[in-house]
Amino acid sequence: MKRRKFIRNTFLGTAASLIGADIVFSSSMPKNYTPIGLKDPDPYTLFNKDKDMTVLNDKPWNIEAKAHLLDDKITPNKYMFIRNNGNIPQNIDVAHWKLIIDGESVSTPKTYTLQALKSKFKNHTYQLTLECGGNGRSEFNPPAKGNQWTVGAVSCAVWTGVRLKDVLEDVGIKDDAVYIGYHAADTHLSGDPEKEPISRGVPIEKALQEETLLAFKMNGRDIPLAHGYPLRLVAGGWPASASGKWIHRISVRDKVHDGTKMKAPAYRVPCKPVAPGEKVKDADMCIIESMPVKSLITYPRSGAMISQGEKLHIRGHAWAGELEVQAMAYSIDFGATWHTCRIEKPINRLAWQHFNASIAFPKKGYYEVWARATDVDGVSQPMLVPGWNPKGYLNNACHRIAVKVK
Repeated sequence: MKRRKFIRNTFLGTAASLIGADIVFSSSMPKNYTPIGLKDPDPYTLFNKDKDMTVLNDKPWNIEAKAHLLDDKITPNKYMFIRNNGNIPQNIDVAHWKLIIDGESVSTPKTYTLQALKSKFKNHTYQLTLECGGNGRSEFNPPAKGNQWTVGAVSCAVWTGVRLKDVLEDVGIKDDAVYIGYHAADTHLSGDPEKEPISRGVPIEKALQEETLLAFKMNGRDIPLAHGYPLRLVAGGWPASASGKWIHRISVRDKVHDGTKMKAPAYRVPCKPVAPGEKVKDADMCIIESMPVKSLITYPRSGAMISQGEKLHIRGHAWAGELEVQAMAYSIDFGATWHTCRIEKPINRLAWQHFNASIAFPKKGYYEVWARATDVDGVSQPMLVPGWNPKGYLNNACHRIAVKVK
């Protein structure tokens, strides 16, 4: 009885928050009734997103950008993708928000208020690339289950916060620490308060990197609610699922974290190549860590038309997980030949890099411009969709735009 009452009260509180007013006579509302004010909410207004963004799912909310919307060097909120696993938390009380650090590899658990985190530790700011592990899933064949992301589940905003390593050093962690796992305030779609929608993490080496933040600002302002307000873990260069939102607890583990969506097949790929459609045993799946080398043409948008003799000026971004991109090239003959693009150095480690080029076309007709990045280890993007995997992760095929010369 208490649990059912808790779930109903949680629903009513969330509903009132989304509607923007108390639900008068809520006690008389029929069981399992959804107020019409909640039906078909406008996500663009709800999350301050551009109306050209694409909604893939509303239970939970998953929204992506189109390539041309990501032209800014620093991704603004209105173009940032949303990837959720559960319900966005409501009625957040920042004044009483606490972060608990505990786990097997912590001698004495410690609790911090949000204000204590901000004042006790030095604040740091980095521009960090976050990409959904399933970005590009829509191109896999046979199709993989999950949100059918195209190319827009990536962003590179400026994050401000405190280094997780500084907080862990203040707590004091044991020598046997091998992983951290996060716990957040989002709620399970079932309404069951005992279930976590997602609880992932990273190896302790990643947790202790200079750029791994407990962030409370994005692009100089409080993090928007849909992106983790009031506190988010940001571990750039790894699948964005490792960067937990609405964080209120971090466990330091003496083993690989075993929270929700840490076990196969979630965020794992076959340890060895497999044939398309082949079933893979859980034991043969490996956790995704650093994201692969990738790039995106953000200008012009696909379908551009130019006149004969006119040059086409292209630009975009490239990134390579933990690594830096050392070279960028384009092709207009379906990958038969490649030409060098100019590419900038990253503003800091784990930030994407910007490229541009001017292209001359030999005659009138239809063309495709393909972009290919190469990382410092000499690994280049594949021209077409890479090795198939059951969940459709890590598609880093060359991005392509269509061009007509008239």
